[in-house]
Amino acid sequence: MEIMQLMTAWSSNVHQAWKPCVDKNNSKAEFPKSNGFLIIEANGGLNQQRLSICDAVAVAGLLNASLVIPIFHLNSVWRDSSKFGNIFDEDFFINALKNHVNVVKELPEDIRQRFDNNISNIVNLRVKAWSSPAHYLQKVLPKLVGLGAVRIAPFSNRLAQAVPSNVQWLRCLANYEALRFSEPIRMLAEKMVDRMVKNSSQSAGKYVSVHLRFEEDMVAFSCCEYDGGEEEKHEMDIARERSWRGKFRRRGRVIRPGANRVDGKCPLTPLEVGMMLRGMGFDNTTSVYVAAGKIYKAEKYMAPLKQMFPRLESKDTLATPEELAPFKGHSSRLAALDYTVCLHSEVFVTTQGGNFPHFLMGHRRYFYGGHAKTIKPDKRKLAILFDSPNIRWEYFRRQMQDMLRHSDHKGIELKKPSGSLYTFPTPDCMCKQAEARNENTNTTRPV
Repeated sequence: MEIMQLMTAWSSNVHQAWKPCVDKNNSKAEFPKSNGFLIIEANGGLNQQRLSICDAVAVAGLLNASLVIPIFHLNSVWRDSSKFGNIFDEDFFINALKNHVNVVKELPEDIRQRFDNNISNIVNLRVKAWSSPAHYLQKVLPKLVGLGAVRIAPFSNRLAQAVPSNVQWLRCLANYEALRFSEPIRMLAEKMVDRMVKNSSQSAGKYVSVHLRFEEDMVAFSCCEYDGGEEEKHEMDIARERSWRGKFRRRGRVIRPGANRVDGKCPLTPLEVGMMLRGMGFDNTTSVYVAAGKIYKAEKYMAPLKQMFPRLESKDTLATPEELAPFKGHSSRLAALDYTVCLHSEVFVTTQGGNFPHFLMGHRRYFYGGHAKTIKPDKRKLAILFDSPNIRWEYFRRQMQDMLRHSDHKGIELKKPSGSLYTFPTPDCMCKQAEARNENTNTTRPV
């Protein structure tokens, strides 16, 4: 294996083709009087909350509403009681948006008194998923003006992907410029990145990060089989019932692990990730950071990956127990640490979809000239290769290197009309280098 693989993973001819052009200092000529206060409830994990926050900024701008710092709903799966300010820098967020959307930390006293100081007395408008801007202007705006304040809870995926450019621009501003992690998260995350770079001196400070979705809840939710034993089946049944209460026992629900695997829906095991990376040319001197929660049967499943990549790190090895203590029991804050270390890696590997890699790929495109620098494996093809008993290493290696080249080619993909700018920031939030020369392109990374 060549040690230069990490240095040459991506084609140089596509780098720096695009540049951020979200100018947060470009203010409106006159800030109009607010139509009222918008209160939203963000649910889910770190990046589901991030999506809700950014969409709320866009809706507030559309309605000319004052946005109250979003409320975080305690989720039964994530079980994190963190508030907005525990995860994101509240003052930075308010200041970054001040020329475009008015954001307040809480409702003014006169508005609170109007509703007997009880937020649940404020009307909760049930907005359908992926609602159009027209729906907000026709249905929500009159209520907002008439009542002075409205709630929308839950507020997950409540705004359509395709919206006018001025509304889309507010999403860009919120996600890529206004949202940065809180100071405690940033301070520890910076230390972790520095340590990872120092540990990667043999490859000029470059490292690979892997989002390994092999936690017990993900293995359970996928309905896939691994060792196939009775113990695993029993543990998975308990995990599914604990987090999704009866969802998997509904009448007519059939679990087909084999079909799930062939269809590429099963989380990759640590061994499979290791085999894939070695096949792509990353040798045992490569520094690898694993972003994950508590891995299912970690002692058993992580052993082969550690053997293939001895320079393997995670937040638990990169930070001291004392440094991590304030974050324990807060999955979103821990995810923010993982997010930051992955953001700064030379190569990011996604293994199971979800909001974490989708947002991370968008951020990486935004900061790395439009290229995601992300390996997104073809899991259908991997299932066939891994399940072939007579496969030769040379053939497997060629297939993996083809997969790496395909990821390189797809790295600079533009957003399609139905796509999300949180994954594909070009062309809504970025412009070509030649076009970007006259733009204010000072960007603030979320670390």
